[in-house]
Amino acid sequence: MSRIHKQDAGFTLMELMIVMAIIGVLAVVAIPKFTAAIKMAREAVLKEDLHVMRAAIDSYTMDKQKAPQSLDDLITDGYLKAIPEDPMTHNKDSWVTDSNGALYSIDQTDPGIDDVHSGSQELDSNGQPYSTW
Repeated sequence: MSRIHKQDAGFTLMELMIVMAIIGVLAVVAIPKFTAAIKMAREAVLKEDLHVMRAAIDSYTMDKQKAPQSLDDLITDGYLKAIPEDPMTHNKDSWVTDSNGALYSIDQTDPGIDDVHSGSQELDSNGQPYSTW
C-alpha cells in the first residue's frame, strides 16, 4: 500500500487559478445569452397577453354594441378572468388603454377603449418601444 505524502494532497494554486479562469469565461459567455432568453420569453408573454386582451375588447364591443370603459369591464362581464400582469413592468395597473374614437356605442355618446399597450418605455429586441406594440 503506498502512502500519500503531504505534498501530494490537494490542488496547487495554479490549478485553482486555471479552474477559476475557465469558470469566469463560461460565465461571461452564458450570462448575456441567459438575459437575452429571459427578454425573449417576456416579449412572448407580452405578445400573447396583448392578443388575449385585444380579442376580449373586440368580443365585448361586438356583444354589447359598445366599447368597454375600462379593462375592469372585461372582468366584470366575464371576458377575462383577471387582468394579466404586464411582463415588462411587473404591474397589473401599468397597461395603457387607447380610445381613438372609432368605437362608440350605438348612440355615439359613450366612447370606450379599443386598444391596449404595455406601459413600459423600454425597447424590444428590434429597438421599438413596448408601448407601441
